[in-house]
Amino acid sequence: MIRPLLASAVVVFSLSGCDSVRESRVNPFNWFGQSQEETLAPRTGWRRELDNRALVAQVSDMAVERFPGGAIIRAEGITPTQGWWDAELVAENDGRPVDGVLTYDFRIAAPRTETRVSTPQSRSVSAAVRISDRRLEGVRMIVVRGAENARSVRR
Repeated sequence: MIRPLLASAVVVFSLSGCDSVRESRVNPFNWFGQSQEETLAPRTGWRRELDNRALVAQVSDMAVERFPGGAIIRAEGITPTQGWWDAELVAENDGRPVDGVLTYDFRIAAPRTETRVSTPQSRSVSAAVRISDRRLEGVRMIVVRGAENARSVRR
């Protein structure tokens, strides 16, 4: 009779201590604590993407074509050899005009293997960009720059 009573007393006293075990370090559920929200963004902000493309050798033609709601800037360039690709007009100053001048760089990626020179017509590339009327406010001149020259259009 004493053994079952003693076992019952041990179980009762053990269970009464469960409240303190729940919040102690002995409980494996308390080992790591509460989760916290963290951001993956660096404190100084994200670095801007580095554009390794070169400027097109020569800007041979440029035009600004109006349409309802904005304009399309179209430029053609001549590369030193065939095989250049990924042509794009990249805006300077995040596309904001400086003293009424909106400037674009004509960027293009070099061929991955050695290519022939051939004729200027076979080395011609073109790129275009659309800009809204809102971006055109206050713009008096648009410039497209290449490595050897630049072309511009005035309003």
